[in-house]
Amino acid sequence: MSRIGKMPVPIPDKVDVKIDGQKVYVKGPLGGLSHVFEPEVELKLNDGEVIVLSLGETRRHRSMHGLSRTLLANMVEGVSKGFEKILLIAGVGYNAEIKGNGILLRVGYSHPVWMGPPPEIKFEIFPPSKWSDIGTSKQVDNQNVAIRISGINKALVGQVAARMRRIRPPEPYKGKGIRYNNEQVRRKAGKTAGK
Repeated sequence: MSRIGKMPVPIPDKVDVKIDGQKVYVKGPLGGLSHVFEPEVELKLNDGEVIVLSLGETRRHRSMHGLSRTLLANMVEGVSKGFEKILLIAGVGYNAEIKGNGILLRVGYSHPVWMGPPPEIKFEIFPPSKWSDIGTSKQVDNQNVAIRISGINKALVGQVAARMRRIRPPEPYKGKGIRYNNEQVRRKAGKTAGK
């Protein structure tokens, strides 16, 4: 039996969970999510919490037990609190601005790169003077901008953040590029002039 899978998922106030066979609907103040769970597990609603039961003891059953419980907990947290990832842009002349419903990135290419979000994702831009609002104080140079990617689907927020970081990953010499808020970039010493 999975240690994570055994823990019940508490349902906070203002969150409504409906179970229809293997399909689960979760609705809360920030929106609604649905997911079809694998046949290896059974979900039961019981006194303000959801219990995930494994229907066997094979390796796959144990894996699906823990995974299903985590997915359900993320759905409940997403519709009640939401998820966010913060990216920092470092580099002279590197910048970002909101254009339409997407974001326009100027990160050292000959052209700006536009990235549109999926419908449930929201972009916000913070200059260094507002970084205390998002809980970061890192600053590599004055050209930095912070981008907050938020939404109710944890996997989607992480995927959009990874796609944006891939546009210009941080380079090891000057640290220019797009990085996660808490990411440590390994720095290398530059070449020295020799005789």
